[in-house]
Order: sequence, then structure tokens, then C-alpha cells
Amino acid sequence: MTTLTLSDAHGLVVAAMSEAGHTPDEASVIADHLLDCELRGLTFGGLARALSIVERIRAAAEAPRPIRVTAETPVSATVDGGDQVGYLVGMRALELAVAKTRAQGMAVVGARNTWYTGMFSYYLEKAAAAGLAGMIAGSGPAVVAPHGGTEGRFGTNPIAFGFPATPAPVIWDIGTSAVMYGEVVLKARLGEQLEAGQAYDAAGAPTLDPAAALDGAFGVWGGHKGSGLAMVVQLLGMMSGASAAPPGISDCGFFVLLVDPAALTDADDYRRRVSEYAESIRATRPVAGGSAVRVPFDRSFACREEALRRGTVEVPDPVVAALRKIAHEWSPRA
Repeated sequence: MTTLTLSDAHGLVVAAMSEAGHTPDEASVIADHLLDCELRGLTFGGLARALSIVERIRAAAEAPRPIRVTAETPVSATVDGGDQVGYLVGMRALELAVAKTRAQGMAVVGARNTWYTGMFSYYLEKAAAAGLAGMIAGSGPAVVAPHGGTEGRFGTNPIAFGFPATPAPVIWDIGTSAVMYGEVVLKARLGEQLEAGQAYDAAGAPTLDPAAALDGAFGVWGGHKGSGLAMVVQLLGMMSGASAAPPGISDCGFFVLLVDPAALTDADDYRRRVSEYAESIRATRPVAGGSAVRVPFDRSFACREEALRRGTVEVPDPVVAALRKIAHEWSPRA
């Protein structure tokens, strides 16, 4: 592992994103998101994802187009991402949703024609900071097999819910696959194996080989219940106009629903009650020999606070070396 200061890690991603054709502002938006993943211990969604972004952009047959709103009402909007990376499209969708929710009390925004939208809790933490509750669901290419099957029909299909609270929001953010796409790609880069039961090869046989899993299918999370949830997420993403089974890494659906608690109740009182309820869950008597009960986002929040105090992140050596090579290619033109 390579130890990087936070500023060095951020700068490395900015340089790589600039090499991939992004403006300084765009590169910084992406770097902020990826660094937050690193700070919260989500390594596969951190600096390693920057490599996947560069690879995807270089492999594209056409240059991306501007992000544009194709339909709009006071409480809704549909966004065409123009095949731009999802970290940019997701932020545009969130900004639209926040503005409309502040004006109307609630809003729904869908985005399509994008890819790699990242960590949904990143967006919902921003919404919660604005005093809003919400849900985000995202569909994608058919890489996850439904319960009882061995062929891809779902995306990894994350879904997240967020609620304003003190000192940190309550955010539940999960993928509905047994293993996330970024995890499989990173393990393939590092020459590591998957865990048993996570994936199938192209012939439908269980596999530990990440390369074989990328040619086959990942397992679904949560048995038949998780499979049902994965299908629902796919359908929500499709409401943006996204394809049910887009080719390659493309046309992911991004569905954002935000609500201002003030539309239904006293917003300050709601935040207080959410906070108190979360504390009551943390105060639950743990099982014998177990650790303290946590609320969703507790581990992530604590991990980030510790990383910020430390001022560094640990990144796999091959990832840092590859990013430095990309950044060096960009550096002479800076």
C-alpha cells in the first residue's frame, strides 16, 4: 500500500481526470467524490475507480455530449447525461432535485445515458445537510443473476435512503449484488480472488476468478428478497428512460426522490426525533460478546473522521503507479 496525503490523493485524481478530458471544475467534482470513498474505507470506489473512468473514456467510440435537461415540471426533471461520467451527472440531478424540493416540498429527478454514478450516500449526505430526506436508486448493465439463476439480468443496482439527523445523518446505502462491480474490477487488477458464492463464470459454474466473473455474472444479495429489491431498483432506473439491459458500461439509470420534512411536519422536530430514535437503536443491548449496535452510516462517518485526523489514505501500490503514469502524461500539457 502507498500512503498519500489527502491533498496528494486529490491532486492525483484531478490530474488523471484532466488527462481524460475533463475541465478543472469537473475533475475536482470527481476527485471530491472518489476521495470521500477512500476516506470512508470504500477502496474499490476510491482512487481505483479513477483508472476505470480513464479506461472507459479512452474506449468510447464518440466524445461525450453536454448534460442537458430533456423534460421538466416544477417537481420533476429528466436528464440526459450525454454519456458523461455519473459523478457529474449525479451531481447535476441532485442539484435539480434539491432546488425543486426547496421550492415545492418534494421532487423527483431521473437521469440516463451515464455510467459510474458512485456512492449514493455521497449525494444523500448533501441532501440531508440541506435538511431533506430522500432516496436514490440506480440501474445498470445486466451483470447480476436473479435468485436461482446464473445469467446476468440486473445491474449491481444500489439503493440508498437518507434522513437528516444530528450529529450525522442516517443513511442506508447498499448494493443489491453479492459483490459490487468496482470490487470485482479491483480484485482483477490486484490479482486477488473473490469469495465463494459471489459469482458465476460464463458457463454458469461458481467461480472465484474476478476475470471469469466479469465474463459471467455476479450473485444477487439477500436471496429471493434481495432479488426482488434488485428488480425494483432496475425498474426505478428505467423510469428515467434508461435501457433494461444497456450494452457494456453505459446508459445507467439514476432515480432521485427528495422530500422536505417541512411539507409534512415540523422539520426541526423531525430531525430531533430521528436523532433520538437513532440513539435508542445504538443503545440496544448487544448480543453476548458482541460490539455496540450501530446505525447505518455510523461506521462510514467514524472511518472518515479518523482518516481526516490522520490526514492520509492507504491506496494499493498498482493503483497509485497507474494513476501517476496517467498524470505524467497530462502534466507536460498543464
